[in-house]
This record gives sequence, C-alpha cells and structure tokens, in this order.
Amino acid sequence: MDELYRQYSQIVFYFLYKRCNDPLLAEDLMQETFLKAIESIDSYDKSCKVSTWLCQIAKHLLYQHWAKDNRMQIEELDESYESDSNTEQQAIASIELADVWDRLQKLSLEMRKVVELRVLGELSYREIGNILGMSETKARVTFFRAKMILIKEANYGKDEL
Repeated sequence: MDELYRQYSQIVFYFLYKRCNDPLLAEDLMQETFLKAIESIDSYDKSCKVSTWLCQIAKHLLYQHWAKDNRMQIEELDESYESDSNTEQQAIASIELADVWDRLQKLSLEMRKVVELRVLGELSYREIGNILGMSETKARVTFFRAKMILIKEANYGKDEL
C-alpha cells in the first residue's frame, strides 16, 4: 500500500485540489481516499486504472464533504436569521431557502449533482463533465434544464398564491 500511496498520492491530491481550491481540504481528503481504498481494496475489479479508481473514491468523498458543508451552511444561515431583529424577513428568507432546497432535492440525481458542482463547487462545465463522466456539452445542457425546471417550479408556486 505504501507503493500505491507513493505512486498515486500526487495525482489524487491535484485531482482534489483542482476541484476545491483548498490545499488543506485536498490533503485531508487525499488521506481519507487512501484509507477508503485500503478498506475496499477487495472491491477493485481492475476494470479501470488504479488512478481512476482512486480519483472516483476521492470524488465521492469530496461530494460527501460538500453535502455536509452545505447542511452546515444552511444551519448557520438559520442561526443567523434567528439573531436578526427583523422577524418578517427572517421568516421569508427561511421559507425561500427551504423551498429552493426542496425543489433541488426533487431533481434527478444527475441534475442535482451537476447543479451542486456548478453552484456550490463553482466548477466549469468541462470539470463537471470530467467528474461525472459526461461531455462538457451534456453538463451544460443538464445544468440549463435543471435551472429551467427550478425556475418553472418557482414561478408555478407564485401563481398559486
């Protein structure tokens, strides 16, 4: 396993760093990637290169981190709204945030991943395509369609009021 680490640690680190632009986070997730790889070495079926397998593990760990971080940011937003003096604005902002989150969760998994990587990860369509194994064009179209669905649902909700 030491040889595997020496051979691929830089590849995994740069893969993560390119996506998160945070060297400390990239380092932490790289270490965690190799721990996960050790735990699941029996599941490696040699259908792809080792570097690809490791980067897939790293990608999933990064998604998990972003999802966890996103939940923490939502909780922090809720706490900051509570400390604000304008309760009407607090209520409206909380409802809007919850509404957007609910609509996002209703998207297909592929659309949700593209939106999260584009909005939360601030990645280019090319980077999203590389991570998700799709073309840059498909990533762009998927994001556009997801955005149109979210806008349509947001406008539909306003019509009901």
